Amino acid sequence: MASFEESDAGEALTGSYVDLGDFLVAQKAEEELRADFEQATKHAQRLAHIATTNQLLYLYARYKQAKVGKCNIPKPGFFDYEGKRKWDAWRSLVNYTPQQAMREYIDAIKKLDPDWCPKSADEPVEEHRIISIGSFGGRVVSCLCRLQEPLRDEDKDIFDYCRENDIARISQGLAAGTIDIKATDDEGRGLLHWACDRGHLELVSILYYHDADLNMQDSEGQTPLHYASACEFADIVDFLLNHGADPLIVDNDGFRADEATDSKLIANMLKQHATHGEHDKPPSLSKMSK
Repeated sequence: MASFEESDAGEALTGSYVDLGDFLVAQKAEEELRADFEQATKHAQRLAHIATTNQLLYLYARYKQAKVGKCNIPKPGFFDYEGKRKWDAWRSLVNYTPQQAMREYIDAIKKLDPDWCPKSADEPVEEHRIISIGSFGGRVVSCLCRLQEPLRDEDKDIFDYCRENDIARISQGLAAGTIDIKATDDEGRGLLHWACDRGHLELVSILYYHDADLNMQDSEGQTPLHYASACEFADIVDFLLNHGADPLIVDNDGFRADEATDSKLIANMLKQHATHGEHDKPPSLSKMSK
């Protein structure tokens, strides 16, 4: 019969094996997660042209949290609009672990491209140029869009032309009737949604004069006004409001456009238009600036 000391030592040894086994399993899961994350960051570059500003900002914040950890840089100055938006997005994940950030990043890529799936270590991964999402500067959308692989003209659709602000081609198509002003993409976004998301004011006005629906809602219930507000394009918000966009429309989560922006100027514009009557509207930005 084994002594107490021998039995206790045996249990301790068995426990150490269990702990080691758990550690190895956790280590393997961590390695697989990081491998999937790295594949997702590469694939993200190919999806930049179909992602909205907020989706790209969402990816940026999680990339930084996964790669760097908690936000460790001072808040940008008042006039650094782009820097502040990125800083705020990253800072909002202060309680995230790198693992949580990686998982949400991967899930977001899967949502953008439902056909994409990380490949195992045994499967060949297609190689292409790697550019860190965390390294871009300037406007979130336009700079990230430059990371995507160029599309051939024959592979482009009307939404690609809209994102690229190809006014000549879109105007020609609208005039000839080859472009349907009511067309939507897989997420229910119309041409006007994309023009507002990218900040193309001239294109917004052209689409409006071809009878684009200012209050069209995408699959999440968001209107072009939600997009312009969230992306903080005050000139486009002003144009939409002055041409009949409804600031009281709520999305599927119950949010109005003024609740989708961090800009006090834009929020105030929207609230003023919401409280004024049709014939008693507040002055537009152009009049306010004179």
